[in-house]
Amino acid sequence: MFKRLFHLPLESHDSLFIFGPRGTGKTQWLKTHLNSESYIYFDLLDALTFRLLQAHPEHLRERIKPNFSGWIVIDEVQKLPELLDEVHRLIEHEHNRFILTGSSARKLKRSGVNLLAGRAIRYHMHPLVIQELEKAFNLEHALTLGMLPATYTYSDPVGYLATYVDTYLKEEVQQEGLTRNMSAFTRFLEVASYSQGSTINYTEIAREVGIDRQVVQNYFSILNDLLLSNYLPPFTKRAKRRLIVSDKFYYFDAGVYYNLRPKGILDAPSEIAGSSLETLFYQSILAIIDYYKLSHDVYYWRTSNGVEVDFIAYGQHNLIAFEIKHAKNISPKMLRGLQLFKEDYPFAQLYIIYLGSETLYLQDNITALPFIEALKKLPELLIKNAEKN
Repeated sequence: MFKRLFHLPLESHDSLFIFGPRGTGKTQWLKTHLNSESYIYFDLLDALTFRLLQAHPEHLRERIKPNFSGWIVIDEVQKLPELLDEVHRLIEHEHNRFILTGSSARKLKRSGVNLLAGRAIRYHMHPLVIQELEKAFNLEHALTLGMLPATYTYSDPVGYLATYVDTYLKEEVQQEGLTRNMSAFTRFLEVASYSQGSTINYTEIAREVGIDRQVVQNYFSILNDLLLSNYLPPFTKRAKRRLIVSDKFYYFDAGVYYNLRPKGILDAPSEIAGSSLETLFYQSILAIIDYYKLSHDVYYWRTSNGVEVDFIAYGQHNLIAFEIKHAKNISPKMLRGLQLFKEDYPFAQLYIIYLGSETLYLQDNITALPFIEALKKLPELLIKNAEKN
């Protein structure tokens, strides 16, 4: 239903990897953009296909006609990483072209994805962004249900989202034996949501869940490998003061976070909404950087005494600081982090993103942008500022 910014060079002679969390639209994109007569499709989520190729990997070769010049698509390749040996052979000796999709990197890391190093170019598909939804975008929907395509196309988006993580638990964690204690892992997912947009206190989480600290670290590693989380590193380049140097944790989608986050009487709605707003901005800027093939990396900046800027976009030609505020009005206190960052990096572009309706030009060359407008302008902000410098 939506025109995606995601792009693959389908005219290429190279094989391609598409990684992205389950439900971001990888399979739908391929079926929409590939001519039905120009590709062969293997779905490893199909039990029969999986069992056949697991028992007889050579069956992959037998299904491909001699001198076939189209694409060979293997969906959810992480289900059968040993198949990569046969893929590698067919690329080398038969010059076949593959598109491999995956929603988990864990087994591939351990089981031979490096066999294809230099022979398959990596791409990443993200949840939807405002540029793809256009008029269908709704901020309340984005903050509470997120940006997975099915939340916009299913008749029961709330029900879909409620089962989304459970599907991961059953199909990725349980079936692959990533943990034996599913009840503890389920509890961990909820407790981890309190760390959204924060540095991780492994000891505190271990105490809350009732498991060992080392197990908690492994659980976070599982989330990362399943592409369910993103880590935001600290910006420390040419630091002029003492800084916090631990990574921040984010679930990959605002809706997934919101669904997991407990909402009891002691949980402030404004705190949950603020974390959702940050998450939406973060997932959006990651997608824009990938889709527009920009050079930027994303960080946060925090001094040892707690002064912070939420997001730093650092590229070859520019440095942009974004402060996100879940507020309709801006107070001078909200500008402190940007002002301090400007002292250390005078050439930085500064933006405070808020829920108001007007673009404002504040002191110290800080521009205030309404949140939705900022999302719409993200490509322009990153590219234009790069050209300016």
